[in-house]
Amino acid sequence: MTHAPLTGLRVLDLATLFAGPIAATMLGDFGAEVVKIEHPTKPDPSRGHGPSKDGIGLWWKVLGRNKRTMTIDLSKRGGRATFLRLAETADVVIENFRPGTLEKWDLGWPELSAVNPRLVLTRVTGFGQFGPYAHRPGFGTLAEAMSGFAAITGEPDAPPVLPPFGLADSIAGLATAYAVMTALAARDSTGEGQVVDMAIIEPILTVLGPQPTWYDQLGLVQERTGNRSANNAPRNTYRTADGTWVAVSTSAQSIAERVMHLVGRPELIDEPWFATGAQRAAHADVLDRAVGSWIAERTRTEVLAAFEKAEAAVAPIQDIRDVMADPQYQALDTVTTVDDPELGPLRMQNVLFRLSSTPGTIRWAGRPHGADTDEILTELGLTEAELTALRTEGAL
Repeated sequence: MTHAPLTGLRVLDLATLFAGPIAATMLGDFGAEVVKIEHPTKPDPSRGHGPSKDGIGLWWKVLGRNKRTMTIDLSKRGGRATFLRLAETADVVIENFRPGTLEKWDLGWPELSAVNPRLVLTRVTGFGQFGPYAHRPGFGTLAEAMSGFAAITGEPDAPPVLPPFGLADSIAGLATAYAVMTALAARDSTGEGQVVDMAIIEPILTVLGPQPTWYDQLGLVQERTGNRSANNAPRNTYRTADGTWVAVSTSAQSIAERVMHLVGRPELIDEPWFATGAQRAAHADVLDRAVGSWIAERTRTEVLAAFEKAEAAVAPIQDIRDVMADPQYQALDTVTTVDDPELGPLRMQNVLFRLSSTPGTIRWAGRPHGADTDEILTELGLTEAELTALRTEGAL
């Protein structure tokens, strides 16, 4: 990938589950050389998360793509020394140990910056590097609960709802990749690296919108509204005649008017309350009945075709079977095929975005535990005798 935008960037990925590794994957997708460093006897737990095929974890195949894999026990004297030699050659280190863990091994920022002043040390934790919760174990689920996400998710008369996937971790992973690139841009100006402190509880709060400002200025606490919105209506999921579901959005006034014409209720447009999204939301029962009854009499294919003709906003509620067959996703190659030595042709999400001149690519799926240890350390200049000594110590 000589023309990939991050060619020449070296990233040491020490992180596990899941925000830090996601950030490293994003960097690797666009050409960075990512070296995944795992414990010799305790691999990244994502290797065993979720379904597997022939004993091979499928989640790891996605999370570990474009990464070379090696093992080091950082708590061993030889492991520490080896990691410092690697850090000398790196641009970025990504880790997600609890605060103080690297320092316990004498691998904190003073030691790392001493061997490489241009290094960007990226620290991803549940709660950040300081504060009363800093030393607690932190996972994305806790961030989804603490941030206010769960409090506004679900039906008004039902319990708060947690997402069935790593939402907070994924958002934090994308934010971490952005933070790394920001720190590298600063290094281009100053010549010096720095520490990135990423708390998983923060990016998800950012994407929840202006809740803090609403509360600060108005004392407003957003409540659960199910699939409805407090800002516009109709906005909901509706069941079709053939038992499938579609989602309708009317964030724009013109779209709301088109939907009313489409479903045969143009008189509602003349109601005084129809003029703004918030007032329409206050009359969601009326609008949901109008839209829902019309959709319930038609198949999904008929509904989608009618909405498209009317230039109104609708989408089918799709499961992964639908996604894999969706013509728009197919046109974008959103789910692409990777040839894997262990599993053969393997389909997974493609790189996150397209660049016209310097595109990213998936060069390989996640590799076996420690597959590249000897090659990476030999490139670093270690001899066979040194590798043997490190293995004898249990450092590799």
